[in-house]
Amino acid sequence: MSTRERRPTRAGFAPLWLAAAGLAAAGCDDLRECDPPDPERQAELPAALSQTGLYADIAAGTVASDVVAYEPGFELWSDGAEKHRFIRLPNGAQIDTGAQDAWQFPDGTRLWKEFRRDGVLVETRLLAKVGPAPEDWAAVAYVWNADGTDALATPGGAEDARGTPHDVPAAAECMGCHGGTESRVLGFSAIQLAASRGEVDLDAIAARGMLSDPPRRPVRLPGDAVAQAALGWLHANCSHCHNRTRPSSDGARCYDPQRRFDFTLRVDEIASVEATATYRTAVGTVIRPGDPDDSDVVERARRRDPDWPSMPPLGTEIVDQDGLAALRAWIRRL
Repeated sequence: MSTRERRPTRAGFAPLWLAAAGLAAAGCDDLRECDPPDPERQAELPAALSQTGLYADIAAGTVASDVVAYEPGFELWSDGAEKHRFIRLPNGAQIDTGAQDAWQFPDGTRLWKEFRRDGVLVETRLLAKVGPAPEDWAAVAYVWNADGTDALATPGGAEDARGTPHDVPAAAECMGCHGGTESRVLGFSAIQLAASRGEVDLDAIAARGMLSDPPRRPVRLPGDAVAQAALGWLHANCSHCHNRTRPSSDGARCYDPQRRFDFTLRVDEIASVEATATYRTAVGTVIRPGDPDDSDVVERARRRDPDWPSMPPLGTEIVDQDGLAALRAWIRRL
């Protein structure tokens, strides 16, 4: 259950204009401003979702045969939106998984995330690898038409899209989160797929031959269900900004997050709860053992207030009550 807490003022969707010189800068939050995305990379993205390769028949909702649906173990909170995720690699290509926590995706990779809000198909986001370098990614959201036959690129974002409370991000906002990790992909990773409850998990991806170096041992999260729920929530919702390994070329971002806290779950740091970056960097600072109400991480997660540093700062107007309960339960036991 969640309660809607709208921000009184919103500057998150100032228009972006496509011009001959490229994309203009856009304001993306009340006190922050996103850098514009690289216009040459953005030019690689089609104007319509039907042109991106996701669907064999978009009107019928038939996904292309080389597209793989997947489900991360821990979801980024999106105000209760129903989401479906897909990935497609170029024919014969593999993900370079030599670094288990920093997968590098081949040029031509496409990832999509579809959003439904209150039963309405609102948007599908595309994250596309458009070059060989780690930072060669482009992203945009496509807003669906009323009859569900196609969706058009909306680089300026949209507020309350298609008559729902759902806000579509501007292209300038995307790398504010995705730029914070070395792979730029957030939900398709060893940790997330190992914890997946869907049909396509880490073992299934390895069996499909999508990984250059499958994990040599099982990837299992530490602790019991209470600890895993809290650590997983922090990983999915906080680690793409708050981590020690944000790349220097992290692209357009809307603010400069503190890096002394690290909420990332890493394959080599999950032997125990105490071995995780969250425990080592946040417990005793923003997490007060045994006292969730005096823990800064809880205080920020429970607010949606323009005059308070709420977390996450982008993409949400409603408090995630289930996630908040998971944090409280774990901290209370520490």
